[in-house]
Amino acid sequence: MLSLASLSLSGGQGKTTVAVLLSKYLARAGYTVLVVDADPQSNLTTFLKHSVEPDQPTLLELYRKQVSLEDATYPTETENLFLIPSDDGLDQVQDYLASSGVGALALGKRLEPAAGVFDVVVIDSPPQRSQICKSIIGATHQVIIPCEATVKGYGSLVRTIEAISELKEDGASRAEVLGVIPFRDRWVGRTRTKESEMVIGEMATEVGEKTMFPSIRESEKYKQAISQGVLLEDLGTPDLAYPFEALIDRIQEVLK
Repeated sequence: MLSLASLSLSGGQGKTTVAVLLSKYLARAGYTVLVVDADPQSNLTTFLKHSVEPDQPTLLELYRKQVSLEDATYPTETENLFLIPSDDGLDQVQDYLASSGVGALALGKRLEPAAGVFDVVVIDSPPQRSQICKSIIGATHQVIIPCEATVKGYGSLVRTIEAISELKEDGASRAEVLGVIPFRDRWVGRTRTKESEMVIGEMATEVGEKTMFPSIRESEKYKQAISQGVLLEDLGTPDLAYPFEALIDRIQEVLK
């Protein structure tokens, strides 16, 4: 089983966009996928059209060992795609993780029963450098870093790499950076804007050209696909799916 995190330490960087669409493309490719919504904002849970009922277990209860992985996992409308949802109560787990002494290892331990059941686990992260974020880095094998093609996005990339490196140095993580995906790459006609070109160039310098994935262009089609629960091909824009095709190719190499 391969665990992937969509992680970037600023808001608006495309984490949930990547997590939702990548998980759906993986499921369509025949993989059995578990998506973990580890962001208290719960946007991924909403986009996968799951409504958390008052008595339903979520990621919070799984973190606290109050329920099993199976009890916190729900099917989605997409074949082969399953969800561990969250709600705003997930914020309560911060103190639990901080006081447990092994907070960075907690999520990985809770997800161990998924091995042999799921091919891939995709984790959507919060934008803050929090205890939840540390537990995600501790749980994952590979990290995908979406970053807006702006100066803010570049700063988010640097902070995210630093956070991963620190936990690895402490022996709390073995995560590797699978790749960086520029988000909201702006073009005017057939020409990329100067800001996007400059920032994406700096990102490539920071992580190396081989670590860069094709960019997610600025387009309302991504929002439409997520809100309507469809894929980009269903909206008549298969060319916009190219970043996810490239991601799946890389993931397949890792899975070999």
